[in-house]
Amino acid sequence: MAQELTCITIVTGASRGMGEAIALACAARGHRVLGLSRGHSAALAAAGAEQWPADLADAAPVARRLGEWLQAQPTAALAGVTLINNAGVIAPLRDLARIAAADTVHALRVGLEAPALLSAAFLDATADWTVPRKLLNISSGLGRRAMAGSASYCAAKAGLDHLSRCLALEEAARPNGARVVSLAPGVIATDMQVQLRGADPAEFADRGRFVAMHDNGQLLSPEAAAARILACLERADFGEQPVADVRG
Repeated sequence: MAQELTCITIVTGASRGMGEAIALACAARGHRVLGLSRGHSAALAAAGAEQWPADLADAAPVARRLGEWLQAQPTAALAGVTLINNAGVIAPLRDLARIAAADTVHALRVGLEAPALLSAAFLDATADWTVPRKLLNISSGLGRRAMAGSASYCAAKAGLDHLSRCLALEEAARPNGARVVSLAPGVIATDMQVQLRGADPAEFADRGRFVAMHDNGQLLSPEAAAARILACLERADFGEQPVADVRG
């Protein structure tokens, strides 16, 4: 009897919100899921997912552990492997000059440095694997449209887009190179949206726009967003455009 193949899916920021919804949806599809988060998800534990406590503001040891873990995996029963860099944080919503340096550093480390280090570890550890390899970076429209009061978040997402373009070029030159996409997922009902709506309007001019989107029912649920993201991930042309948006 032929051995049943499975996929490995690694998700950062998997303990809540959209990251948890993505990880749960992958577990429901029979994937072997590894979640990397500061918190712990009881729902993911119940679904049989593996979880590592991970502070992505200090991503180098997390990346090293991930690379070693991947290198130890038997590949004979694998159908594919995917890394989804979903974790991100937003600094206090005000002009960059009025934000503590530690808050700016934290946002850039979690939002850009961690995806870069984890992606490098993932691509290196799986370089010789013959199964499909996918790298999905969760970006934002704010990486493509500047917004006052959120400079570090916008910069991290813009950097993530360009990182993905570079990685896609590098992987295209390799045998069985990974397919790489930086995907804007739309506007999601997450804790970050609560933070945006709760900002001081005197310091964050766009606050009213986010309040209106919430009041008008324009926010996607984490589950709906996860379904859209996984649909993009499963498309036959995934990776042809390294920077994409679920809204087309």
